[in-house]
Amino acid sequence: MKRACGSWESPIGSADLVRGALRLSAPRIERGRLYWLEGRPDEGGRQVVVSARLPTGDGAPALTQVEERSPRDVNVRSRVHEYGGGEFTVWRDRLIYADDADGRLFGIAPGAGARALVPAGSLYADPVISPDGRWLFAIEERPREGTEPENRVVAVALDETGASAAEPLVVASGHDFYASLAISPDGGRLAFLAWDHPNMPWNGTVLETVEWSDQGPRGEARTRAGGIRESLFQPRFAASGALYVVTDRSGWWNLARLGEGGLVPVHADAFEIGRAQWVFGMSTWAFAESEANGREAVLAAATIEGTDGLVRIDVESGDSRPQTSSLRSIGGLATGEGWAACVGGEVAAGSALYLWRTDGSGAEAIPTRVRESSPFALAPEVVSRGEAMSFENAKGRRTHAFVYRPRCGNHEPEEGERPPLIVKSHGGPTSAASAALDPRIQYWTSRGFAVADVNYGGSTGYGRSYRDLLAGAWGEVDVEDCVTVATSLAGEGIVDRDRLAITGGSAGGFTTLCALTFHSEFKAGASHYGIGDLEALARDTHKFESRYTDWLVGPLPESLDLYKARSPIHHAEGLDCPVIFFQGLEDKVVPPNQAEAMVEILSARGLTHAYVPFEGEQHGFRRAANIRTALDGELYFYSRVFGFDAEAPRGVEIRTGGA
Repeated sequence: MKRACGSWESPIGSADLVRGALRLSAPRIERGRLYWLEGRPDEGGRQVVVSARLPTGDGAPALTQVEERSPRDVNVRSRVHEYGGGEFTVWRDRLIYADDADGRLFGIAPGAGARALVPAGSLYADPVISPDGRWLFAIEERPREGTEPENRVVAVALDETGASAAEPLVVASGHDFYASLAISPDGGRLAFLAWDHPNMPWNGTVLETVEWSDQGPRGEARTRAGGIRESLFQPRFAASGALYVVTDRSGWWNLARLGEGGLVPVHADAFEIGRAQWVFGMSTWAFAESEANGREAVLAAATIEGTDGLVRIDVESGDSRPQTSSLRSIGGLATGEGWAACVGGEVAAGSALYLWRTDGSGAEAIPTRVRESSPFALAPEVVSRGEAMSFENAKGRRTHAFVYRPRCGNHEPEEGERPPLIVKSHGGPTSAASAALDPRIQYWTSRGFAVADVNYGGSTGYGRSYRDLLAGAWGEVDVEDCVTVATSLAGEGIVDRDRLAITGGSAGGFTTLCALTFHSEFKAGASHYGIGDLEALARDTHKFESRYTDWLVGPLPESLDLYKARSPIHHAEGLDCPVIFFQGLEDKVVPPNQAEAMVEILSARGLTHAYVPFEGEQHGFRRAANIRTALDGELYFYSRVFGFDAEAPRGVEIRTGGA
């Protein structure tokens, strides 16, 4: 069936993408049960801790006795560092979680009510319980009048019922940030990461340890490894008591063991185990059962050329072996009791909770989907699979993208028509696009769009040198790479050069606005809570990112001219194509004034635009109705620009000038 691209009859509606949809994260294995976190757009984005009984016997795993463990009126969420993460932990049958209502940690046991474990007034994340259940450790973010909040590691003594028996004890302070708490199997050592402004955790961190006893700390925190130019990730103790951590000192995030003289590399592979630590509680590796020869082994999610895969690493020999798996994105890796779990995705299947055996018991050892993120299944004839492609720009530098061609059953472009292209610029900007299926991309490809999900210079998953391409070059390298991908695909005749669009959220919104302002290749764009004014971002954003632009652009005030030169808001004369803006009105990372200032300029210049604000939304949209409006609104906007039919969603009004 030949039909104009953009107006294909897609079986994927925005309602399908949010109806019953779940954001799955943070698997935990404890005493015969699997725990995880579910974010539910249908409940206003509320997050819930769910658990299920681990399977018994052989055969493909399946979950039974699935039940909610957190109270029904609670949103389990942390806002430490604004992005949160590390929202809960489990010790035996006790659940400890952060309540979004006031940021405190609560404890709950089966058949009992929730009890506050810390006093009100601070925010908490990354809870960890000592092996004997007598101590609760966490990261505290304590507000201070007239200055940035203070972050520190604290401990709370627990009584025999799991309730708090004392005020929090400060374990470590003095660094600007702390994360990644880990306690040794004998309870005698606490380990964690720390870093200071202007670094972000993927620039440089240190590993610190504290000796611990039943009565509390035995001395001050000691720096054991790392530095301002070495990024460490996810410390963890082995059963033997040895401390391991991921380091990028070789140029790749690989595993190392802490020795008397510092870190000793476990292996040397050109793949990445680490990730950009935007949230607490990230896990990409865990100890598996010992090998038959008694050696300790690690199961890890390794990223090669932007795609994740499972590997098993012998920590003594350093040998790494790929594991059978169809996974292409892997997060939240957890092991225990002969099982492994993660949240992952495949090329032709969206995000799900996976479970598999690791002990060689004869049960199914291949990761199996046991909890779907969405009840909506895509038919094979609709799924567009991403092609990993690389492109060379005029300066000889290569960039990477996953390219999706339009696909929807028997639909075809009209005679002689090439499809429009949407270039996706991921957020962060230190983050990465994934090779796994994203139903939101399929929303576009099933309507006749091509999509290029770009891993521009600065993205993770390609080694430290590629990540460092963005140092001092934000607004240039990322933008050049997005332009290169678009023009290359147009030059090869894959897409229509006259219908190139670019879209992105947060930092990706900044890249989008820069591409539209400083380049002429794109004919339309969509900014989702994007940045238009770098100086305002550095001034108004929260503590976690308040010095991020020092690395991305340069320190202030010395680099003020550079901030102005790269901020689209100061070069509005270069912006001469339609743009739509989506913005949460409670966003503290990129406040609404950023979008509103850009909208005023477009209105004054008489350019086609739309502004769609969302009450109650923060940085990223969690409510089902708003997720739908953002998708359908962007489609409608492109239909008006590129000349095809699409229905106007409620709340999206396209304007020309101030009309």
